[in-house]
Amino acid sequence: MKPTRRKFIEKTLTTTVGIGLFSFIPSKVWAKTVRPSDQVNVALIGCNGHGFSILRHHLNMPGVNCVAICDVDENVLSKRIKEVKETFGQDPKPFKDFRKVLEQKDIDAVIIGTPDHWHCLIMVAACAAGKDVYVEKPLANSIGESSIMVEAAAYYKRVVQVGQQQRSGYSFSEPVRMIKNGDIGKIRKVNIWSNFNYGTGAIPAGDSLAPSGVDYDFWLGPAPKRPFNPTRFHGSWRHFWDYGGGLMTDWGVHLLDMGIWAMQNPKAPLRVITTAVNSSTDVRSRETFDTMSVIYANEEFTINWDMTAGIQQGPYGKSYGIAFIGENATIVADRKSFQVYPEWDSDKKEAKAEAFLFTEGSESHNLHVKNFIDCIKSRETPICPPETGRIAALYAHIPNISGRTNEPILDWDDKKQMFTNSKKANGLITPTNRTPWEFPKF
Repeated sequence: MKPTRRKFIEKTLTTTVGIGLFSFIPSKVWAKTVRPSDQVNVALIGCNGHGFSILRHHLNMPGVNCVAICDVDENVLSKRIKEVKETFGQDPKPFKDFRKVLEQKDIDAVIIGTPDHWHCLIMVAACAAGKDVYVEKPLANSIGESSIMVEAAAYYKRVVQVGQQQRSGYSFSEPVRMIKNGDIGKIRKVNIWSNFNYGTGAIPAGDSLAPSGVDYDFWLGPAPKRPFNPTRFHGSWRHFWDYGGGLMTDWGVHLLDMGIWAMQNPKAPLRVITTAVNSSTDVRSRETFDTMSVIYANEEFTINWDMTAGIQQGPYGKSYGIAFIGENATIVADRKSFQVYPEWDSDKKEAKAEAFLFTEGSESHNLHVKNFIDCIKSRETPICPPETGRIAALYAHIPNISGRTNEPILDWDDKKQMFTNSKKANGLITPTNRTPWEFPKF
């Protein structure tokens, strides 16, 4: 390990700043069935939104205990601790600084539910502290951070699960199995779409003082210093480049991951062709794009991405979905269903594949969490390791970079980790962290 990396780890664990941790599972749920040696102690870092939901899925599993919750917002922190006590009968320790959490010897794994710009620093520090990690998607807020996180997990030999839970759901895993089994013939292309009202951003508001109980400077962390604005905070931070990538990195990373999964040899895109604009007439507070069309050129098949925030309609009557178009049939899937639409053989007067409809799917967070806990115990690789998250993040970040630099065509060299046709795009691969939060290096 290079001195620069060690210096980063030491600073990460000793500087003063904070984020969120989480809670306990009621002992009455597991005490009679799970041996102490089989129990897993977890902590949640960042508990305002989806991170808390993921903690709930952990605590619904026998033998999983939440021993700490961490957040820079005291109001959210106290609320979540109360919920864990009342719902699960557990009494987690409260923390405002994630580094204090990582010092706790009784913690086996951490859940990272913070805004995207914190994922990298916390995940690397957690791995260095000997903790396994469940990190929400996208893996990181930049391409460079994603690559470092892959290195950290391998270097420290930690189990890391990225929260791309669709890989654990039947309504996507079965279509991918069918595709790789040749059931719908050669894949010609994959069309993906995502249309949601919230993608246009929040209603504008003026700058103000941060709410009482919020350590706003710590919330910003490695991001640039700015005045507090409620539209850049809880619930809407993802619409600003410093903290997120808009609808593209929120939903895009999920759905594009399914197109990547269908490849026989999943890999980064070679060329990305993008149009990215803000075309909604609604006045909203945002930097990210509300309307995008993207073509990903790959050796196996083309992936098309279409996104229109501010509307809720889409192909096949679905606001979001994916169509795997094969020579013998098309499979259309979302999180709750998939349907096989066979092609017709005019010569044989018969369908080229068997029609099929599945409508009993559901969100698969619980299965994804179970896979993570099982892998903590077995030390096997989870279903969505960091490299899988990195590739999906590339498919989301490259179009955003294309739109930000106003360069419609970007060519990516994954071995060199750089764009081969744009200096401006290369300048957005890795963020410049605000002091004292140094970017990790190996």
